[in-house]
Amino acid sequence: MDIKNKVAIITGGCSGLGNATVHSFIEQGAKVAIFDINEEQGAAIVKELGPENVMFKKVDVRSAQSVEDAVASVVQTFGAVHVCVNCAGIGPAKRTLDREGNAMPLEIFSNVIEINLIGTFNVARVAASAMSKNEPMGEAQERGIIINTSSVAGYEGQVGQAGYAASKGGILALNLPMARDLAPLGIRVNAIAPGTMGTPMLLNMPQNVQDGLVNDIQFPKRLGLPSEYGALAVHLAQNAYINGEAIRIDGALRMQAK
Repeated sequence: MDIKNKVAIITGGCSGLGNATVHSFIEQGAKVAIFDINEEQGAAIVKELGPENVMFKKVDVRSAQSVEDAVASVVQTFGAVHVCVNCAGIGPAKRTLDREGNAMPLEIFSNVIEINLIGTFNVARVAASAMSKNEPMGEAQERGIIINTSSVAGYEGQVGQAGYAASKGGILALNLPMARDLAPLGIRVNAIAPGTMGTPMLLNMPQNVQDGLVNDIQFPKRLGLPSEYGALAVHLAQNAYINGEAIRIDGALRMQAK
């Protein structure tokens, strides 16, 4: 897909991987709709990049109505939806049982599943509906692409990551059947599984903590750059033959138990 003048929805676009992806798509000439809950930061990004290029909608990805209304607004403003990149998510750390043998509160597990997995599917399903109305594009005659964010924790969840790993493993499992569901419409579905990325949250940690996170990364021996995630999302949109695939971006990291 030639993404110049195409329209991309990016959830979690106010910070971290999502914000880097917003900039990557804008640099390629796309229009971007940011779905996030941070209204102040959303307004600042629109001011920075220009309302002709970016729009912001406050969206609760868990809510069907919130997402449906937001996607309808994107179509009304920019005319279509061609790309959806789901970056919104949370990553609470909590063991199944604490040191005293108390069970993890169920709402912690439920919340991460609702935001990371159900929220991803919620946005993807509504974006796919909008994409299905597009005219086929290019040699591949595609109508759109959905890119969901998993994690290396979806493969190798660590101690304290039961909820997070389950949510990200669910995104991996979602990938192929959704790609098969949407293939007759010319809509592709892929996932990116980042390793330890240099998001603001991690970069604000003490240097010794950052150094510890890098220990098991093979090469390059550093945290991943959010811009590298954004560049991969752009490539997935541009490369019509990548479909139903989950791509790790982790410097050959394989997570240890803790």
